[in-house]
Amino acid sequence: MAQALAYHPGLMTQGIISADDHLDLRWLPPDLWTERLPSKLKERAPHIEEAANGPTWFCDGRGWGRWGTYKSQGDGTKWAIEAFGELKEGELRPTIPDLRLKDMDRDGVDATVMYGHTNDFPVEDPQLREAVYAAYNDWVWDFCSYAPNRLVSVAQLPAEDPVVALSELERAARTGFKHVNVMAAIANPPIYCEEWEPFWKVAEETRIPVGFHLAVRINPPPARVPQSVASAVQSMLGPQQLNAPIAGLILTGVLDRYPGLKLVMAESGIAWVPFMIQRLDASYRKMREGRLAGTRTTACELKPSEYFTRQIWMTFQDDPAGVKMLNQLPQDKVMWASDYPHPASTWPHSKRIIEEQTEGLSPELKQKILCDNARALYGLN
Repeated sequence: MAQALAYHPGLMTQGIISADDHLDLRWLPPDLWTERLPSKLKERAPHIEEAANGPTWFCDGRGWGRWGTYKSQGDGTKWAIEAFGELKEGELRPTIPDLRLKDMDRDGVDATVMYGHTNDFPVEDPQLREAVYAAYNDWVWDFCSYAPNRLVSVAQLPAEDPVVALSELERAARTGFKHVNVMAAIANPPIYCEEWEPFWKVAEETRIPVGFHLAVRINPPPARVPQSVASAVQSMLGPQQLNAPIAGLILTGVLDRYPGLKLVMAESGIAWVPFMIQRLDASYRKMREGRLAGTRTTACELKPSEYFTRQIWMTFQDDPAGVKMLNQLPQDKVMWASDYPHPASTWPHSKRIIEEQTEGLSPELKQKILCDNARALYGLN
């Protein structure tokens, strides 16, 4: 059944959808896995331990990252809810449904698509890995059931295990998820390799859009690089980590074999995408002419730009240059997002930023990128 968006006075008649927000490790309930894993695996479940820098997630002796309502350490990386006065000791605000909805109301957002941890859950054992992902996905489904017309759940799938990813995709489809996410940039094997072929077949059959969210710090900078420099470089290069997965899927013919497959470049931004499309089309032409890699053929049937028009969506948040380049993109594939509650989020000033950056766009185009494209992709109404 389609989900109905709430109407908020003063907003667009059809609402505003944030197509990329988050449920991060630091905010998850501390008993998420210890309560939900099968009894035979409970002793190995991800759990919280006190570490040198504070409460930390551990699983099978491996640290995953910090947990809780800690404040920034003076390095300038305040999360949005800390920067704007909503971080309270002991309150996991983003995973408390009432408070999450209040933050959405404050920002003028009617519905949110919520990705999880921005890296894979690092679990070596395949049996434990499958249980860990299943437990998280069960939890996020239950969390979103509090307000299913506003909270859109995203099932997380392991990028390092095509077999478990396929199993969880099938389970997500049976549950009713409208979206799943694979950290494509860190997939091993790469997502266009033959091991992923059964996954793409089922993804097309289920019609569930598959997200590729950016992964954090794929290649950590050397210790001698100042944090401010490393962060600036990461902010520029991070979105382009999706170049290889998208190009690989196009040029190996995956999108030809599965023309109904829907992909989402989440938190990619859009200003750099016209250049990517231009380069892919140029490479395609050179390959056809035998001027690249010594071949006259490619596995794809169409120009790469045509796959973007047919099958690839993308999200942006604070991207004024990208908005000015919308005429170079398939406009029904672009979706706005706030990235709540991350440091880069536009929350709680999204309405102002939207107005500033979309000034001059037609009402019809605003409606598309702020609401209708996401509504259509995820079957909301």
